[in-house]
Amino acid sequence: MLLLPGLIYFLLFRYGPMYGILLAFKEYDPQVGIFGSPWVGFKYFHQMFEMKYFWTVTGNTVKISLLKILVGFPTPIIFALLLNELVSNKFKRIVQTISYLPHFLSWIIVAGLIFQLVSPSYGLYGLLADTFSWKPQVLLGDSKSFLQILLVSNVWKEIGYSSIIYLAAIAGINTDMYESATIDGAGRFKQCLYITIPSILPTIAMLFVLGLGGILDGGFDQIFNLYNSMVMPTADIIDTFVYRVGLVEMQYSFSTAVGIAKSVIALILVLAANWIVGKLSNYTVF
Repeated sequence: MLLLPGLIYFLLFRYGPMYGILLAFKEYDPQVGIFGSPWVGFKYFHQMFEMKYFWTVTGNTVKISLLKILVGFPTPIIFALLLNELVSNKFKRIVQTISYLPHFLSWIIVAGLIFQLVSPSYGLYGLLADTFSWKPQVLLGDSKSFLQILLVSNVWKEIGYSSIIYLAAIAGINTDMYESATIDGAGRFKQCLYITIPSILPTIAMLFVLGLGGILDGGFDQIFNLYNSMVMPTADIIDTFVYRVGLVEMQYSFSTAVGIAKSVIALILVLAANWIVGKLSNYTVF
């Protein structure tokens, strides 16, 4: 009974819609529906792989996702380790609560805050530029600064919430090991280096493998609410491309083919990452 709500959710919203992948192999006609539309085989897959812009958005997606993993994956670990070293429990709870709050804000609200901060005309950045006689730039219109804003805002929004599982793993470490290390003369840094980090290594390995499963996501909500035509060549990812082609241009079959290709590539990356992590650390997810 406890599992039933979760099972119903996955059956209705995860497994139920999977019949829609038939669109990738059919010339979809809304008048006759999915099952009545004629088969076209791998026509849209050939069209996808022959399209130069598809490889552009794929490269953008991988680049942005790798940067997010490189910057965003270790920061919650470091944050959790630093929180664990705080002596005052009251201050620790305050910091945790403040760091959790941004996670519950939608990217629409966060995007609005970013616009207010980096606007060269009425934002904080523009005010500082006027004060110090800088020449203001349109930060969200420059590819380099746009990527930096993506990374910083992603870390700010998720660092607190992502650190919860690491804090839970740290809380499960046997305190006797710390007491023994203190008797042997180990300081707080060495205790962290030789006890805390090795003890949470299985958790780190598991989350790293699972994180690679979303390497082709890129962060649709974030990018969709922040990008514009000036940064489109470097900020357009697979999900935003599928949105425009599928929902705006109504090329349902082609966008479904792109989505299937993305899922297959993501599966291969997860399996490869799990195998590599297993060889290096003997910790695997499956």
